[in-house]
Amino acid sequence: MDIRQETINLIDALKATCQTYGMGNDGNEYKIITQVFLYKFLNDKFGYEIKKLSTKLASAEKWESTYKEMPNEERLDIFDKLSPDVPRMLPEHLISNLWNQQSKGDFDLIFDSTMIDIADKNIDIFSTQTSANTKIPLFEKLTPFVTDDSARSNFARALVDRLVNFSFEDAFTKNYDFFATIFEYLIKDYNTAGGGKYAEYYTPHSIATIMAKLLVGEKNDFHNIECYDPSAGTGTLLMALAHEVGEDKCTIYSQDISQRSNKMLKLNLILNNLVSSLDHAIQGDTLIAPYHKDNDKKKLKQFDFVVSNPPFNTDFSDTRESIAAMPARFWAGVPNIPKKKKNSMAIYTCFIQHVVNSIKPNGKGAIVVPTGFITAQSGIEKNIRKTIVDNGWLKGVISMPSNIFANTGTNVSVIFIDKTNKGDNAEVVLIDASKLGEKRKEGKNQKTILSLDEIALIQNTFKNNEEIEDFSVKVTHKQIKQKYYSWAAGQYFKVELKNIQITKEEYKEKINKLSVIIKEKFEINKQLEKNINDALEDLVNDLPENI
Repeated sequence: MDIRQETINLIDALKATCQTYGMGNDGNEYKIITQVFLYKFLNDKFGYEIKKLSTKLASAEKWESTYKEMPNEERLDIFDKLSPDVPRMLPEHLISNLWNQQSKGDFDLIFDSTMIDIADKNIDIFSTQTSANTKIPLFEKLTPFVTDDSARSNFARALVDRLVNFSFEDAFTKNYDFFATIFEYLIKDYNTAGGGKYAEYYTPHSIATIMAKLLVGEKNDFHNIECYDPSAGTGTLLMALAHEVGEDKCTIYSQDISQRSNKMLKLNLILNNLVSSLDHAIQGDTLIAPYHKDNDKKKLKQFDFVVSNPPFNTDFSDTRESIAAMPARFWAGVPNIPKKKKNSMAIYTCFIQHVVNSIKPNGKGAIVVPTGFITAQSGIEKNIRKTIVDNGWLKGVISMPSNIFANTGTNVSVIFIDKTNKGDNAEVVLIDASKLGEKRKEGKNQKTILSLDEIALIQNTFKNNEEIEDFSVKVTHKQIKQKYYSWAAGQYFKVELKNIQITKEEYKEKINKLSVIIKEKFEINKQLEKNINDALEDLVNDLPENI
């Protein structure tokens, strides 16, 4: 069995354990699954790395036992040589040590205190923080989520049993695609909306990859690149972007209001060798209190690449006035509070403005938006599009198939901004990919899946600014202004009128069908019906035999 399937089996086993102890689909299940998975990953990563630094450990039949018997000074020497990206773990922190203590009473307390001690010993590097600079440790106590006190020790034993016969070592040589798909599988049951003020829209791996590849392009001589997502969620967009730039060539910055997302983002960063970016993963409200500022701590920090899949609509009436009091940041406006349906407030328009503000003068960005945004002819949406086009920043738009996001039926488009793409005559590519993809049932939802060929078609068309009939069109900012700032590809497609020869009888038949449709659609009295029939009869009688 390959490591991918073994890893999936481990995830399924952990979920089964939660189910057994009454926490299947419980609001806290995701905390247990992600933290236990991460604990096992770090345990194996630590062993893998220290064996490379010590021949004694590498040759040992059981490295954990040899490590435990080492003098403290020898262990500290290994710590000095160990990369900062690897946690420092003492013998008592290892899973093997927990396994050997399972017969002891109060094993739940031993399990939880082990996790907490690992977090405390590594808090300087392996922690995220809130916008108020409060550190969020790597782990928290897990067994209290079991409401039955008497079952907690057995629950902890069951978790350790799941971990002890599995090893991640074969996975450490795998690349981003392996961990991206594993992460997607790991959190697939926890990526639906709910559990927070903002809906957590999970971005499919395929869309994240398209966005990253089109943002980064073919350039590969990057150094010290800064990437940012102000509505990071679980970090899928940022991981794809970091991989495209090169994990060793970029620093990741993020912010999201959701506690749940922050825990999953932390796991995602560690799995993808981005431990050094943990310190920049902020939990907090981006719109009210953006954490990442310039050196003067007054202006927003700007980045080389910015990505975002923000929540589209939610009730932010509590903070609306505070946001509106920052007109320099929200230059196109802030949605008003409706008398009804407060959860329909278009918060994504605020995030778009924040994204635009956060892109360096020579930077690029990509944002997921509801497709209605690209054609709205009034309000904040129109103001945003006008500002972007008037500045010559629009690089392209891709309208995606419906249900590309399994947890929302909203049709979405991805807009690409390039602040170097200036001038009225700069080229913009508009793509209508709405007819692509295969519909599949996923649970209760219908989802659209893009094939590899379709993904390649979208990417190549965008990169090459190709024009393909009824699929893509190449326009300029000047032409977009002439079309009242519409970004919909269909409004720029060429329409060819074809002459078709039909007989007078064929034409009469078509007219009669049209008459029936009109009568079915509208309430028509007898006199009006007679007038319509007479007019149509006169129209047909006046025509030649061949039309």
